[in-house]
Amino acid sequence: MAKRTAEGEPITIKKYANRRLYNTDTSSYITLDDLAGMVRENVDFQVIDAKSGDDITHTILTQIIVEEESQGAHMLPVSFLRDLISMYGNSMQAMMPSYLEASMANLRKNREQLQAAFAKGIEANPLAKMAEANFKMMQNAAEVLIPGTRKPGLNKVGAPTRTDQSDELAQMREQMATMQKKLDEMSK
Repeated sequence: MAKRTAEGEPITIKKYANRRLYNTDTSSYITLDDLAGMVRENVDFQVIDAKSGDDITHTILTQIIVEEESQGAHMLPVSFLRDLISMYGNSMQAMMPSYLEASMANLRKNREQLQAAFAKGIEANPLAKMAEANFKMMQNAAEVLIPGTRKPGLNKVGAPTRTDQSDELAQMREQMATMQKKLDEMSK
């Protein structure tokens, strides 16, 4: 069917009282699986309650995550879920959305850099540096968001002490060498 949504505009999905989802762009009923596919394809959409006119996109996206998790595709560790729940009502609640968005943006950026490195045949090994930067960022964020999580061997800013840092770097290099060896074997 022909698309009706103007270029750059999000597709409107209407949710009716009978729980059915209607794609106004294609004039057809769709499922949560269809919406999950649209997310994976980077299709922008907005879900509107047909009766009230309220934007319920957040609720529907959360419902998709719950469906995915209930079908055995566990991506969210229990410890993360507990930490997330503990943030509700906490003074840090207001900071969490922007922190999580920044973390996901950083993850996407690193994924793109990783894919580019593999596409080039891994001429240089940026993985150890990216892993080290991500590790430091997550440790610092954990210390700020959840006081008392700093582990022994970390300095006041949450970074590893020199000895621990060189041990970790040696471990990362060893892991990277193992990964490179496996990639070389797979390419043969």
